[in-house]
Amino acid sequence: MTTGALMSPVIETLADLHERLGRVPLDRIRCHPAPGTATEADVLVYPQGEKRLYELVDGVLVEKPMGYYESLLAALLIRFLGSFLDVHDLGMVLGADAPLQLAPGLVRLPDVCFIAWERFPKRALPAEPIPALVPDLVVEILSAGNTAAEMERKLLEYFSAGVRLVWYVYPEQHTVHVYTSPHDIRILHAEEMLDGGTVLPGFQLTIQEWFARAGRRRDPS
Repeated sequence: MTTGALMSPVIETLADLHERLGRVPLDRIRCHPAPGTATEADVLVYPQGEKRLYELVDGVLVEKPMGYYESLLAALLIRFLGSFLDVHDLGMVLGADAPLQLAPGLVRLPDVCFIAWERFPKRALPAEPIPALVPDLVVEILSAGNTAAEMERKLLEYFSAGVRLVWYVYPEQHTVHVYTSPHDIRILHAEEMLDGGTVLPGFQLTIQEWFARAGRRRDPS
């Protein structure tokens, strides 16, 4: 499907570009390569040896924000999903350092994703470092640097590419927004159960248990 939000309007100024990228903080937008000229190959280049995660959007490298706590939550979820998949051989789970090409010129790095075996002919894994693969489940654990406009754009991109289920996790609120389409949302709170629906039938995880395993954070004050 094609949506107006995913069409490519003319970008004449940096303000246009900033709006197009979802008004992300400016320090997340790289100027080298020049905006509009970056390619998939540039996602794999680390200037000055710095290992940072970049997504490719409209020819622009955009840094992916992720703090240690968000990384911890992602790692725990990968463990929960991995244990489930050990018993139910439905596919594979990937972490945030696995770039995926959702469309030509569009590379995203979900914090966690699940890809069913049906997307791998004869279960042969792709050889490319950035394969053209669309996950069945995408999980984004929101950081302070994420904006509402950015996440709205990502949501449209994911479902346009063919993702079937999206979880947006809000660590501060201990809530998970479950999307089965860009417009169908269910908000789950700590005491509720997160399940895999038709994508991961049988998978269940209490949100409270997930956050409890991560441990309690100190009050920043």
